Amino acid sequence: MTGFIGKRALASGISLIGLVILVFFLSRLTGDPTNLYLPLDASIEAREQFRQLHGFNDPLIVQFGRYVMDLAQGDFGESLQQARPAMEVVLQAFGWTLRLALITMTCVTVAAIVIGSLAAFKVGGIFDRIATFFSLVGASAPDFWLAIVAIVIFAVNLHWLPTSGTGTPWHWVLPVAVLFVRPFGLILQVVRGSMITTLSSAYVKTARAKGVRTRSIIFVHGLRNAMLPVITVIGDQAAAILNGAVVIETIFGFPGIGKLMIDSILLRDFSVVLASIMISAVAIFIMNLLIDIAYAMLDPRIRY
Repeated sequence: MTGFIGKRALASGISLIGLVILVFFLSRLTGDPTNLYLPLDASIEAREQFRQLHGFNDPLIVQFGRYVMDLAQGDFGESLQQARPAMEVVLQAFGWTLRLALITMTCVTVAAIVIGSLAAFKVGGIFDRIATFFSLVGASAPDFWLAIVAIVIFAVNLHWLPTSGTGTPWHWVLPVAVLFVRPFGLILQVVRGSMITTLSSAYVKTARAKGVRTRSIIFVHGLRNAMLPVITVIGDQAAAILNGAVVIETIFGFPGIGKLMIDSILLRDFSVVLASIMISAVAIFIMNLLIDIAYAMLDPRIRY
């Protein structure tokens, strides 16, 4: 198991290095930040002083070398917009996104696994048809449309919930509910399909013939052997949220890393962009590593 994890971590580290190099040079192609942070009538001397202060007048390879040296010392640079360490800005935003992802994916995973497993036990029944219908609707509904409709109904018309912000637990209801719908529909379909295949296998039929309780057949004999494809989809959906639910964060005014990343790109705040990409990449690599470990725990054959 240690060697398995080590190989995955090494591959992730190499990918992270390549990503940092790519994003550094691509971000510099977006233009000169001087034109955004100084007034239009700023003098040539003022513009040159701004570039000199932030090192933008050096060749790209020199800027990259300086960035790598600072990175080796744990220095991710300073935010041009907020005038404080870039990593501090990013970690603050990532904390909000991480909490949003944990709450949403916990609710999604529990609901999708339970409902999908019960729907697969009696294929074609009323419960199965209802679950399949709502899963298809949820998987097909666009997030931005759901968010706007939810705000109009529950915030504007009914006045039950606030439209945006993060001040109270009620501010979290709409973002979590909207983010819940699409992953729930996708994961439920995968759980149902995988469970149908598993419940039709010979060992499950034998368990039924021996009189094993229905709950044990579904959630012990069947679910564990059906979880491999389910874990893959859960990991993909969790990684998408950790990478920043940009649409949801923008509509609901949620101060997450997705919105921060987009704002930083538009403002050419290079240090924040690079720190955001690095934190998101590390989070996704850790997520993928956890998925690989879960694979190995569920099916020992994968270790070999």
